[in-house]
Amino acid sequence: MSHYYSKEPQVPLKTKMIEVFVRGEYFKFITASGVFSFGKLDRGTQLLIESVVLDKDWEVLDLGCGYGVIGIVVSKFVKRVVMTDVNRRAVNIAKKNLKINNIKNAEVRWGYLYEPVAGEKFHSIITNPPVHAGKDVLREIVINAPLHLYDGGLLQIVIRTNQGAKYIKTLMEESFKEVVELAKGSGFRVYAGIA
Repeated sequence: MSHYYSKEPQVPLKTKMIEVFVRGEYFKFITASGVFSFGKLDRGTQLLIESVVLDKDWEVLDLGCGYGVIGIVVSKFVKRVVMTDVNRRAVNIAKKNLKINNIKNAEVRWGYLYEPVAGEKFHSIITNPPVHAGKDVLREIVINAPLHLYDGGLLQIVIRTNQGAKYIKTLMEESFKEVVELAKGSGFRVYAGIA
């Protein structure tokens, strides 16, 4: 079975260009079959992008970047972005999207969760996690985030209200000094955990 969180999606490659206007900026993205949210900007991702806390001096990790929408938009507002994904097709498409949007302060790396950034720290980790990959993956994302955050750094995460929001919030409360709800809407919640 092939999923968007598979290393090598088995579905035939189809692409579709989309244009989005978020955080006051226009962007163009190639989206691809076998990569999360083919042909559109997912509502949860949009809510996350619109509500994340950013600072121009920050270095940010976009964990599970998919075709790159979070990292590319965020790159306009921060110093540097590292984007990672386990899906090779996603990584290739995200690299193309960096070029299309003329982004110079971001890079894409292939690998599972935090493996591509071993030993590195960030001011924020931003993610729309692969809920369908299961609770173990969600748990790994949350409990290992503080290891990759500077003191006071933020894990910013979006989750469907009825697909794991309580679970994620509880995990975050166990792993972070403080957890705040940044936004809710369209059946999603955005949480920030302060390391």
